[in-house]
Amino acid sequence: MEKVMEAFPYKRVAVIGCPGGGKSTFSRALRDKVGLPLYHLDAIYWKEDRTTLPKEEFRAIQRQIIEKDEWIIDGNYGSTVEWRIAACDILFFLDYPAEVCLAGVRARRGQKRSDMPWVEEGDDEEFLDFIRAFESESKPRILELMEKYPEKTVVTFRTREEAERYLGELKR
Repeated sequence: MEKVMEAFPYKRVAVIGCPGGGKSTFSRALRDKVGLPLYHLDAIYWKEDRTTLPKEEFRAIQRQIIEKDEWIIDGNYGSTVEWRIAACDILFFLDYPAEVCLAGVRARRGQKRSDMPWVEEGDDEEFLDFIRAFESESKPRILELMEKYPEKTVVTFRTREEAERYLGELKR
């Protein structure tokens, strides 16, 4: 990212990474810069009462979004992540250490968020364990899919500062 980007030529954007890494924050900032419609998968999947959409309904909604000409889709959901990678023009992978993601989860406690229908108040040990295991259990599949689609433009950030710098260099 040595030079300032003149324009953002991409119309279909996938943003993936470990929970707590800031996918939604990055996606909102990117949307504000480039004007593409944003879809938070968590906001679609989860209901206010902490139940979820039936899997087939969730999958059907994702298919409808992916078929659109323009989008930013933020979220992992391993059973459908390949759909987004296959359909995107650019993939942003927020590849942050577990400690960074765990700190991100702690920092958002008690805050209302556009990407979730409730306010997180306490620790969910199962969720925290998922974050701790992301590197060994989820990331290998993501890397495998990135290799499967070598024609895709992939931008990997290893620190929040790298992502912020990228966004700062984008022209409106």
